[in-house]
Amino acid sequence: MAKGPVEQHLEVERKYDVDAVVAVPDLSGLPGVARVVPTERLDQLATYVDTADLSLLGARVTLRRRVGGVDDGWHLKLPAGEARTELHHPIADPGDADEPVPAPLRDRVRAIVGDRRLMVSAQLRTLRAVNRLLDVDGRVLAELCDDRVEARTGPGSVERWREWELELVDGPPELLDLAEPVLRAAGARPSASASKLARALAGRLGPDATTAAVLRAYLTAHLQRLQAEDGRLRSGDQEGVHQMRIAARRMRSALASYAPVLEDHADRELREELRWLGEVLAPARDAQVIRQRLLDQVGAQPDVLVLGPVSRRIDDELGAALRAGRTSAVEELDGERYHRLLGRLESLVGDVPARETGRRRAAEMLPRLLRRDLRRVRRRHRAYLGTAGAEERDRALHEVRKAAKRLRYAAESATPVLGDRAATLSAAAKAVQDVLGEHQDTVVARRVLRDLALHADAEGENGFTFGRLHALEERRAAELAARYPQTYDDLPTARGLRSWLRG
Repeated sequence: MAKGPVEQHLEVERKYDVDAVVAVPDLSGLPGVARVVPTERLDQLATYVDTADLSLLGARVTLRRRVGGVDDGWHLKLPAGEARTELHHPIADPGDADEPVPAPLRDRVRAIVGDRRLMVSAQLRTLRAVNRLLDVDGRVLAELCDDRVEARTGPGSVERWREWELELVDGPPELLDLAEPVLRAAGARPSASASKLARALAGRLGPDATTAAVLRAYLTAHLQRLQAEDGRLRSGDQEGVHQMRIAARRMRSALASYAPVLEDHADRELREELRWLGEVLAPARDAQVIRQRLLDQVGAQPDVLVLGPVSRRIDDELGAALRAGRTSAVEELDGERYHRLLGRLESLVGDVPARETGRRRAAEMLPRLLRRDLRRVRRRHRAYLGTAGAEERDRALHEVRKAAKRLRYAAESATPVLGDRAATLSAAAKAVQDVLGEHQDTVVARRVLRDLALHADAEGENGFTFGRLHALEERRAAELAARYPQTYDDLPTARGLRSWLRG
């Protein structure tokens, strides 16, 4: 077993998904960056170890043995707020691929893994091109790594993708914020996974996985997304609000869908706390969406039909609501309630409190859970058909939308086990959600337009354009309501869902 010192440093980076043909942008124009210097290409092979139930991954910890890079050795990465602490330990024998985990690193994760056996969970080969960002004195501020990854998680299981990592070396933290717009303009997207390993193992669930394991994998992925987007929100990136809200919704929806296999009341309080988090984030996101929607509509109107400072009023009022909502959200995220929620979510993914049914094979239980959510959509659709007034119909369609969203996320979580048919069900539910989501946007927009018209009138401004936009939103709502039955009819029947899933 390897002996030797354990080295430690703090890893601060941002990860991006990127298509295969996208060119790496020039970052030499960033403040403080004098030039960008490409270095040699690396061919790295990393072997990750974990317990059979991926307890390290669930705790946001990675343990790997890597060769072929500039830092060959054992690496243990531990969560440290928005960054991660990385511990290094030398390899005893570079040619011994079966070398056991060094005792000092094993000791650091003993509280998580206990005496359970550590085994290979994945093997990742990365072809890495490194670009160093230098200042005028030649000091390395950061490194942009262009990685092409091949991941193997079992016999015949191979996945390939490309990603960029921008990691600070001696540069200031704000360099990451300054680089992000340039990277995104080039085609990069914030990574959907917290790490290469999380992405590789996301689809590892097979037909013998338990229902609780499927839930745990889904919750783990979106808890990691929530934690990653927290940093984006605090950095001022408004998209972080949206993505945090989506992650919270997905976890809350999954807890509702999987409630029949969880111990009594195990999910209810967490669902309410996740609902609270969504409500904390809602004002900023809603103001952002409606502000952009209305500004786009004003921009599409003939100049002769825009009477008064319409765009300015929309921008001023909704811009103020957006800023106030974001400030309030950050204050809540600094509070005890939010941090207590994160702790409870981490505990949940570490030990899902499942009933006996949760320990059954997911391939057996998931169709039952999906049928339950599909029936919920159909009940709400029947309720919609029985409505009379316009406001009642709007509320009923909103309820259908929420049920369709739950079905979409449940089918999404089941896809690693049930395959393409579950993905097709998720897409069909998303089509319903999208149509009714825009319909709900028209409901909110009409309410906001009425308020804007009243405020404009009180200031002596002409309210004609606000009335025109209100009428356009009414027409759009009618068009969407007419489209809705077609998307609804694409859903399978609840009675025939099991056979439908088998294709």
